[in-house]
Amino acid sequence: MDIKANLETVKKSFINPGCKLIAVSKTKPIEDLKAAYEAGIRDFGENKVQEIQAKQPQMPNDTRWHMIGHLQSNKVKYIAPFVYLIHGVDSFKLLKEIDKQGKKIDRKIPVLLQIHIAEEESKFGFDLKELEEMLNSPEFSNLTHVTIKGLMGMATFTENENQIRKEFKGLKSLFESLKTRNLPDFVKLEELSMGMSGDYLIAQEEGSTMVRIGSAIFGARNYSGA
Repeated sequence: MDIKANLETVKKSFINPGCKLIAVSKTKPIEDLKAAYEAGIRDFGENKVQEIQAKQPQMPNDTRWHMIGHLQSNKVKYIAPFVYLIHGVDSFKLLKEIDKQGKKIDRKIPVLLQIHIAEEESKFGFDLKELEEMLNSPEFSNLTHVTIKGLMGMATFTENENQIRKEFKGLKSLFESLKTRNLPDFVKLEELSMGMSGDYLIAQEEGSTMVRIGSAIFGARNYSGA
């Protein structure tokens, strides 16, 4: 498989060339990551802590590691020193744990808040009520070692493009409305991470600043031994 050619094809298809491309390298061997790195990719997305830990020492120092999967609180400490961005912060409990681990190593850890926008129950994320409760909590204002860079959302897995577009539009609208609020300084709201291999063009049309693409770059996922 020609990873470099795949990357060029994906980039040429972008509606917004300024949108950041996260190469989703979960389950892929280190040789594939190195090929993507040589083709100019610096941002890699993994969804298991164990896998990031194993791959991180084998890649150049300027590799930017994105934790895109569901993150358990008890595993935050393993990636806290080097993770570039945690996409899936889906609870206040997890955000507090990231803050705690950041404090231990004196590092402000960049995160995105994952918002539940899909109709599927299986997707993680804050609903609007939970988000409001957290933002209005005094505990939230007291966080010191996280930087909330923006929001992340995953659309329903469906062929219905209107539904996908509606979900992305809703997330963009929430993103813009939060920007007008008087939130603590550690809330920066610069990134809107939405869109994967199947729906990244719709996501870009709806304002995504960051897309997570795996199979279009690396081919079908390999689950054997993963």
